[in-house]
Amino acid sequence: MFRSEKPANPAPMSTKTAEPVSPGKINSIMEGTSIVGEINSDSNIRIDGKVKGTVHARGRVIVGQTGTIEGEIVCQSSDIEGTVIGKVNCQDLLSLKATAKLQGDINTKKLAIEPGAVFTGNCSMGGGVVKEMDPVRLRTDNNPVARPEQQAAR
Repeated sequence: MFRSEKPANPAPMSTKTAEPVSPGKINSIMEGTSIVGEINSDSNIRIDGKVKGTVHARGRVIVGQTGTIEGEIVCQSSDIEGTVIGKVNCQDLLSLKATAKLQGDINTKKLAIEPGAVFTGNCSMGGGVVKEMDPVRLRTDNNPVARPEQQAAR
């Protein structure tokens, strides 16, 4: 009568995969540590050492000032203060701090770049197609051609 029957394999409570499993916990690779290979994290990760390979995180990837990554970063969001050479894929916000040096392509929803940060590469935001700018529109001449309304005023 008061006994509850539970199914042998209960359905998962949430099907969201974007949220980290342990949002309050941070994995840390300290300065002086080098890793070659692939890193997978279900939560946030901070890198102050060197990583050569791919970093996958379901949370935030923080690259400290002494941190270096040579490879790909795939994450929910990222704060970069150190050096990254490779591709960065963020589902939400990528923040390049003033000390950041990023050489590679970026694919993100939102991008924040502080003055002093160095970025060399291509950026794609919001999943849209990047269009090339018309070089004629980008030209800045010292003697611009007068518009018809300006010529009529003469």
